[in-house]
Amino acid sequence: MPGLSTDLFDYDLPEHLIAQSPATRRDASRLLVVNRAKRILEHRVFSDLASLLEPSDTLIRNNAAVLPARLRAERPTGGKVECFLLRPESTSPGRESWWCLLRPGKRLPIDATFANPGTFSAVVQQKNEDGVTLVDFELTAGDASMKAVANRLGEMPLPPYIERELEDARRADDLDRYQTVYADRAKQVAVAAPTAGLHFTPEVLAEVAKRGVETREVTLHVGLGTFRPVTTEKITDHDIHEELYEMPADTQEILWNPSGRRIAVGTTSMRAIEDCMARFNHPSLAPRVEEAGIFIYPPREFAGVDALITNFHQPRSTLMCLVSAFLSPGDLEGIEWIREIYAEAIAREYRFFSYGDAMLIV
Repeated sequence: MPGLSTDLFDYDLPEHLIAQSPATRRDASRLLVVNRAKRILEHRVFSDLASLLEPSDTLIRNNAAVLPARLRAERPTGGKVECFLLRPESTSPGRESWWCLLRPGKRLPIDATFANPGTFSAVVQQKNEDGVTLVDFELTAGDASMKAVANRLGEMPLPPYIERELEDARRADDLDRYQTVYADRAKQVAVAAPTAGLHFTPEVLAEVAKRGVETREVTLHVGLGTFRPVTTEKITDHDIHEELYEMPADTQEILWNPSGRRIAVGTTSMRAIEDCMARFNHPSLAPRVEEAGIFIYPPREFAGVDALITNFHQPRSTLMCLVSAFLSPGDLEGIEWIREIYAEAIAREYRFFSYGDAMLIV
């Protein structure tokens, strides 16, 4: 089959529908319910979720926590530097090396230095083809780690389409709302939120549990590649990124031996699930730790997910490809259908992207 054109996953979105802030309440977000068997749409709110589930269902959610990874610093000349922590390379007391995004990256060659006075000093050690930089940090303020520095001073890594003035960058509501209520703070391994989970509240979770729905966890280390647009002419030519995930034994058990529908909360959960199911043919009694390098696009069958909770995604993205595949597994019909669904959502003024509204695909 010839490669799919990336243009098939494009659409026009009015700028005012890009959500700049979350809903007043997490569960006040709108919920577009897509019934694949009946091919109908229903317009609800997220607080209705429990009533749309069955007691035999299992929610599988990504419990990764977002690190406030954006740090401000300056060069010896006084020039400003924005340092975005991506992942650690090595750590030792008082000194750590991290892969980072730097701005302005071109003005920071190998051996360039910058600092946050009284907190850390840094030296650029290496750069790769993607513009990601290895930086050596020396801690100077008594912080135990760069993660501790980020939690004390860092800004939430909001996507660039969410506009914030510099003085608003550590707004309390972003620090709270760009994080799921069930995030495991011991697992600050995400540089972007698993946004489908942002709609859950303790009240919704309590209603879900009261209905008899079980919950299982997965931890996928969400990277920037998840949201990187596809720039190749053909989808199949896109170089998909890899992301580490941890799949607990009890989650594996429910994947291979489900009692009912396995409902992935978000595309990050789905990616980990489908990667794990593709690698193995049985559950393990121990957690599995793997690198998800799977690229999901039409036509694809799904082995471990029966329903999906997700947000509305950017055009020409790998996430658009994934959702269109899930809308009509095994064929190409989901490509046209997702365009119709998004057109309906736009006409009804749904809010899009990270802080936007949600879809439930059953």
